[in-house]
Amino acid sequence: MSDSPNTLRICPQGHRYYKSSSCPVCPICEKEHIPEAEFLKTISAPARRALEREGILSLKKLASFTEKEILAFHGIGPGSLPPLRDALTRQGLQFSPYNGETS
Repeated sequence: MSDSPNTLRICPQGHRYYKSSSCPVCPICEKEHIPEAEFLKTISAPARRALEREGILSLKKLASFTEKEILAFHGIGPGSLPPLRDALTRQGLQFSPYNGETS
């Protein structure tokens, strides 16, 4: 398996960095980004970006989704659920049990 060569990239903020993957995320911008919601600080950056992309910026909004719906977002894996469950529990919340399906 051959390694892809690193290519110079420049993000919209002007940061210069080298990357071999097709991922468009600037590592410098990523380090500078600090989420406002505490629960977003407890999960991986791809999982955080997935929730932010979906507009899930509060625990109340997170609680309106089922675990299955959250896992369907690109960037979220099973390892993201325990810290999210813990954050919900600390606020007396939980993931929605409703899956939206009718029988």
